Amino acid sequence: MTELLANHIAGRWQVGSGPGSRLMDPVLGTELVRVDASGLDLHAAFAFARDTGGQALRAMSYAQRAQLLAEIAAVLQAHRDAYYEISTANSGTVKNDTAVDVDGGIYTLSQYAKWGATLGNVKHLSDGAAVALAKEAAFQSLHIQVPTRGVALFINAFNFPGWGLWEKAAPALLSGVPIIIKPATATAWLTQRMVRDVIDAGVLPPGALSIICGSAAGLMDQLQPMDVLSFTGSADTAATIRSHHAITRHSVRCNIEADSVNSALLLPGHAASSEAVTLLAREVAREMTIKSGQKCTAIRRILVPQNLYDEVAQAIAAQLAKVTVGNPHNDAVRMGSLVSRAQYDSVQQGLNQLLTHTTALYDGRAKALVDADPGIAACAQPVLLGTQDPDGSALVHEMEVFGPVATLIPYRDLEHALALAHRGQGSLVCSIYGDDSDALAAAASDLAASHGRVHVVTPDVAKLHTGHGNVMPQSLHGGPGRAGGGAELGGLRALDFYHRKSAMQAAPCVLQALGATTGV
Repeated sequence: MTELLANHIAGRWQVGSGPGSRLMDPVLGTELVRVDASGLDLHAAFAFARDTGGQALRAMSYAQRAQLLAEIAAVLQAHRDAYYEISTANSGTVKNDTAVDVDGGIYTLSQYAKWGATLGNVKHLSDGAAVALAKEAAFQSLHIQVPTRGVALFINAFNFPGWGLWEKAAPALLSGVPIIIKPATATAWLTQRMVRDVIDAGVLPPGALSIICGSAAGLMDQLQPMDVLSFTGSADTAATIRSHHAITRHSVRCNIEADSVNSALLLPGHAASSEAVTLLAREVAREMTIKSGQKCTAIRRILVPQNLYDEVAQAIAAQLAKVTVGNPHNDAVRMGSLVSRAQYDSVQQGLNQLLTHTTALYDGRAKALVDADPGIAACAQPVLLGTQDPDGSALVHEMEVFGPVATLIPYRDLEHALALAHRGQGSLVCSIYGDDSDALAAAASDLAASHGRVHVVTPDVAKLHTGHGNVMPQSLHGGPGRAGGGAELGGLRALDFYHRKSAMQAAPCVLQALGATTGV
């Protein structure tokens, strides 16, 4: 029988009492390890994190906690090769896709370590300057932010078991808030190994970092009013979370990142041979195939002028035709697998639904897999769909197929294009392609209302831009509406979620004695 991975709660490693859930190699179909959380004392786990971990973290300054982040990044860097092996085995990723997850997490930790060091040796932050409440400013009000006296529960998605942990953990730990992470079961191995390495290195105080692998049953029942919850996953699960009594009765602060039908928009006025079209086609193909399209920020809709519909379809198809799909251990493979056979079935089901409203403009499903058995491997070939009825095809604006699938959509004019982009009802990101700065700025401003991030690509940044789907810690990650209404990262703005704001009303000498640093 394969190894049963341990959970780390209440300051020690503990295995569940059940047989566990099997984690599989999605290409070979073999069992790798098992995870289980049956029989764990969840109440004790949360109490230990709040009381022991929280107290130890709050006793440190921001600069001291920033140093902890730097030390965590160093530990992870030292074990980087092992993480690559686990990711390839458990998530079916090629090296470039693994880098997005593993190296992206290390980079995010390093950035917050640098930013946190600038906050200094203080234990709370001021929010703005003091304002007078009485004549001659003898009595004033100063708003400060202090770490919440609870625990941060992270319920994460399967697609980023590495980065998904550390992009949340970095601002939480920097804020002085202990973490309990519940990774998605299918790919929990990488998360558990990273946590194990950090715990074994003794970087963090006891209770600052805990992990529970397996079923999430009962986790939310442990939440108390000063705790916070961050969830990444489906809109259906998000709705269940929002209805839990911890949220509805105890007002536990909750951040949600859910489904998103992101779009890429080519502005009107370009020839088929223009650099804007080339850049769009290249980025669409890249976004469809990075991590096999399993990114919440991936391009799902491509909006182009009607007169360029056929030419853009051909340009994207030419890029997709170069993609080799199969076993990520084979150096000839550019795109690995989905995370599981169940996810493969879900993608095929969603694709078939979209095909009732669209036409396949490029269908890679006829191509053979490289070094992989199609009856076992969860490898999905890329498919580019198209519709000639963008207004009547509601499903393409509503349904996200979480795999290498996108739909090409023609528009009449820019007003029509912007309206179609907004039909996503709230998205994480929209990218815009063109070369007219004024037109790009106007479109970006319009789209900002329903998109957490607007990524503008012009010829002068062709080799410099960070990519439509790459989430950088310097920029906001989140979106309104169906995207969940959440907000993560964005530099030190991320610390807001883990702090409580309070107005200090006192004489100037008292406020001066607080010694707060201007915060985020």
